[in-house]
Amino acid sequence: MKTELVIHGRRVVTENAVGPASVHVSGGRIVAVGPFDQVPSDCEIVEAGEDSVVMPGLVDTHVHVNEPGRTDWEGFETATRAAAAGGVTTIVDMPLNCIPATTTLSALNAKLEAARGKLYIDVGFWGGVVPGNTGEIPRLWDAGVVGFKCFLVHSGVDEFPNVSETDLRAAMPELARLGATLIVHAELPGPIEIAGRQSSNADPNANRVYETFLRSRPRAAENAAVELMLRLCRETGCRVHIVHHSSADALPMLRAAKAAGAPVTVETCPHYLHFAAEEIADGATEFKCCPPVRERQNREQLWQALRDGTIDMIVSDHSPCPPAMKLREQGDFMNAWGGISSLQLRLPVIWTEARARGFTLNQLMEWLCGAPARQVGLASKKGSIGVGFDADIVIWNPDGEFRVEPELIHHRHKPTPYLGEHLKGVTEKTFLRGQMVYDDGEFASNRRGQLVLRGNNN
Repeated sequence: MKTELVIHGRRVVTENAVGPASVHVSGGRIVAVGPFDQVPSDCEIVEAGEDSVVMPGLVDTHVHVNEPGRTDWEGFETATRAAAAGGVTTIVDMPLNCIPATTTLSALNAKLEAARGKLYIDVGFWGGVVPGNTGEIPRLWDAGVVGFKCFLVHSGVDEFPNVSETDLRAAMPELARLGATLIVHAELPGPIEIAGRQSSNADPNANRVYETFLRSRPRAAENAAVELMLRLCRETGCRVHIVHHSSADALPMLRAAKAAGAPVTVETCPHYLHFAAEEIADGATEFKCCPPVRERQNREQLWQALRDGTIDMIVSDHSPCPPAMKLREQGDFMNAWGGISSLQLRLPVIWTEARARGFTLNQLMEWLCGAPARQVGLASKKGSIGVGFDADIVIWNPDGEFRVEPELIHHRHKPTPYLGEHLKGVTEKTFLRGQMVYDDGEFASNRRGQLVLRGNNN
């Protein structure tokens, strides 16, 4: 097949190496990864900068797009535009915060219709597990969702109720039969309710204090939930994935379960790896998320768990909302919406922190590209630079520095705890199947993103 495009770089990140290479593209796929000086004369050539890194497009499997129904919170057009600006070429949309929630086949069809024609990058979809919808699980699976999500505690929206152990015992055998993964918001309500009864409301300013919120979502809630899910994983054989993990206390049991061969994987998020509870100012509700950002020592234990493989990947948990819902003027942590906007910023946040701790570009690629692609069954198409893979590629400058300012952010709404942060790692160009979708602040005029449905090999 004739090479149509060559991306030429001195720091090309492949599975086990970083070095000079020429990435040959034809028909939207990588057809060769050759020597640096092996460049045909009759094709388009894109030269990466001397210090730039050529890496697979990022895969983010935890994104709340919120369309249809709450498009004023985000939406497919703005979410995928922001993703492209951050070097992300595939996202997987969460099944809640949209109306209707993606817990039935008809709801999935409504979401697919809402997404068509709006995508700068590729988008896949999670289905939802809620009380009473076990019969919908095979229908959603056959329609192409990549897996299923549940909450063990109130999700924050009434359209997506949390499940009990009884509900899980109905759903997990069916998921195991299908070979589908269950991804779990792992906090149990019991410890949260106990923490609420123990807190004092005598101080009218208590809700402005971050420590008040931190105590309200104790590590015990995560720890008990992880313990429950590991037990049910062993009993049912259902593959389990723990989303946005934050409690270092639960790492030993996760480490032991994985060592014993349990089908369990774990993710964490940039905010748990970059921020620390001790540094969050009173009233700074842009930092609120659930589970919460915990203490500095806890953060370093999460980094160690990435180092030893207990935590498999880093995804954004991009959970935006209209600015008024953050209650910034009141500074009310207890009543503000819990969610952090970060889809565009995952690469520089994690590179800034990883570089400071001595991690490599290959480790970065695994956390941000390879492991998320494997999680959702896209390991043969996404997350790596190799023959046969989609030519989804980001060129970025690891030494470039910038300050996060509102005008740089392409999410629908600008509030984020990263405003004012100085980060390393500047996205220069993003390619989707060999077509440039982002180029140094400019976006392609036509939207080339596709709906990614399980079993669709297009």
